Amino acid sequence: MKVKLLAHTPQPEKVIAMSAKLCYSPVGVDEIEQNLSDESVEKFLNMLINMGHESPLEHVTFTFGIEGISRSCSHQIVRHRIASFSQQSQRYVKLDQFEYIIPPQIEKIEEAKEIFIQSMKKDQEDYDKLVDILFKKHYNNLLEKGKNEKQAKSQAEKIAIEDARYVFPNACETKMVLTMNIRSLYNFFDHRCCERAQWEIRELAVEMLRQVKAVAPVLFKKCGPKCVSGPCTEGKMSCGEIVSIREKFKNL
Repeated sequence: MKVKLLAHTPQPEKVIAMSAKLCYSPVGVDEIEQNLSDESVEKFLNMLINMGHESPLEHVTFTFGIEGISRSCSHQIVRHRIASFSQQSQRYVKLDQFEYIIPPQIEKIEEAKEIFIQSMKKDQEDYDKLVDILFKKHYNNLLEKGKNEKQAKSQAEKIAIEDARYVFPNACETKMVLTMNIRSLYNFFDHRCCERAQWEIRELAVEMLRQVKAVAPVLFKKCGPKCVSGPCTEGKMSCGEIVSIREKFKNL
């Protein structure tokens, strides 16, 4: 898995402090900015976070490049609706040899790993066969309709791969660019850093949090699963490791 913070709103903590102060101030942004120091920004943000006043957090966004995750993981990511996504297309990208993600618990058992790898190989073989069969059919049909060879080849391949892709598994590797504002990231970290989240999206969320904390430590210092700053909300499904979890995210 590769996670890279591509871009973010400049001076994120200052922007949020200014936007929040404007709600309570009779003066404009120029005067507010002039009176802001690093110390006053930190003090105000701490107050804001403790109050739970989260709407100003929406003014700042972070954009990540993500590679080496499964389609299973990307399906979970896009359930977080207040975000922007751009994902590698299987409709327009022909996968001559698709990469795949092996779950750790399968990789630990040699017999299970062998079954998994053979299944992936079979999926690739079936995809290749389907592309070939569909391409020939559509290529000939397009020639009969008057398309030249170059046009027929291009269009036939596109039609073939967009149907053949249905055989690919959830394990198929994908890439995406993801943008979220801080309020959405808070929600994302609440749910996906939790030990009860699936291993892959949890690993992704923890790495995303590590990178944003380096940029805006005040804004993200209490982030992680909900138990980092409050009680566990998982009830009987709790992992029971609240002390070690808090220590982990404190030192992230």
